[in-house]
Amino acid sequence: MTNAIMLNNVMHKDLRVRTGYSAEFGDNINMAMVFPPEYVFVQREYPILFRKGSEGNFQAFALLGLNQRENLFLDESGWNARYVPAIQQRGPFLIGLHEESDESVNRGPMVHVNLDSPRLSETEGEPVFLPHGGNSPYLDHANRMLQIIHEGAEVEKPMFAAFEEAGLIEEMEVKISLDDNTQYKLPDFLTINQDRLAALDSASLERLNRQGFLQLAVFVANSLGNIEWLIDLKNRRLATGKA
Repeated sequence: MTNAIMLNNVMHKDLRVRTGYSAEFGDNINMAMVFPPEYVFVQREYPILFRKGSEGNFQAFALLGLNQRENLFLDESGWNARYVPAIQQRGPFLIGLHEESDESVNRGPMVHVNLDSPRLSETEGEPVFLPHGGNSPYLDHANRMLQIIHEGAEVEKPMFAAFEEAGLIEEMEVKISLDDNTQYKLPDFLTINQDRLAALDSASLERLNRQGFLQLAVFVANSLGNIEWLIDLKNRRLATGKA
């Protein structure tokens, strides 16, 4: 549970956020949830894999490491990749519903701040608000990341339903062998079956394309090539004795 309250420029006028990426800020994770609007960027860096939640819903993740609490893109200098998933870029902010008893008040999604975040400070980091009360450039960026997450969460359900209808989703057990003594098995993942995707008939292709999901399926399928990049990063860590 997060200690989240609605952000406002009066109560939080002096709030600052320590930026950058480190284990201190909780970035030493081996998976990060990703959302359809960012697949185009994610697929250039990370494998995109699916998992089923406890309620049977699908979720997509960027695979970042092979061990628990291992992010192979994270080191002392920060997060070394051309793109960082939006859920990490958002910092201490999240989307929440406006809890107001007055029925006339808009109950739509509002920006909240997690007061338990180790990034928060009043003495160092990027300001959240400008001196006159407007949004800082940092908050504007965080808001764009929240928009990706919010819009992506709404797209996911129909997207996965379309993938299932087309018979594209298959189970995938990730097996990686670095040498005879170092092997990894990552169970319970799913992915896009590339052969089925390539064999779709014209009607199925047209339907997926019209829905805006065909390109997303291609992004996921193409991203699997990044597993080799993860292996390379892992071998580099082992060679330096930091793994």
